[in-house]
Amino acid sequence: MDLIAEKREVSAEEVALLNKKYKPLTLFQRIEELYNDFSEAEVMLTSSFAATSAFLLKLFSETRNNQLVYFIDTGYHFEETLEYQKKLSGLYGLKVKSISALKEEHDFTTNDKTWTKNPDFCCYINKVKPLDLIKSKYTVWVSGLMEWQSDHRASLDIFENRGEILKFYPLLDVSKEERDEFIREHNLPFHPLVEKGFHSIGCSHCTVAGEERNGRWNNNPKTECGLHL
Repeated sequence: MDLIAEKREVSAEEVALLNKKYKPLTLFQRIEELYNDFSEAEVMLTSSFAATSAFLLKLFSETRNNQLVYFIDTGYHFEETLEYQKKLSGLYGLKVKSISALKEEHDFTTNDKTWTKNPDFCCYINKVKPLDLIKSKYTVWVSGLMEWQSDHRASLDIFENRGEILKFYPLLDVSKEERDEFIREHNLPFHPLVEKGFHSIGCSHCTVAGEERNGRWNNNPKTECGLHL
């Protein structure tokens, strides 16, 4: 049974103190400390089960294995992504819950091929809106963004008030080299498409092989699905 907690508002002053407190901590310490500052029921953890999602999920599997992990099933994932989600869930004993768009809204984007003419709206229907329906219950949202991945992500702090929820990016200041070293040290499994040249993996309609996020929304200036904007 899912835990329910009263949603809290975190002031700008509290956010500044959290950033100061968490900056010098190791990655594992950051996850451990999160549960001293917030209850498990206040925490929303999401994973795309994409290229290197095992990084963040490994940290949680060793520090707070009971934490619910939300997976947004857009209906357009590569089959390899769905297989990877099952593999990591079993490997780390994860408690995963899939969420999806309303059937009639998802079907509209399929029949309309919305991703070909308005990818922002397609992402809103199949990714942003399903999460919006549940995130109002939570105080803090954990995500595995890293600042080197894009200009937008480089502008973030470890903790940030984003709309009506506090965002927590425990991996934000991890360099690409540090990420790769952690992956080697812990023998983390990559998404199956990584060896085929896919380094950032979203929906099959909008993802091609490419370095980091260059393969997302190919031939379109779009760089974010909207979840983290």
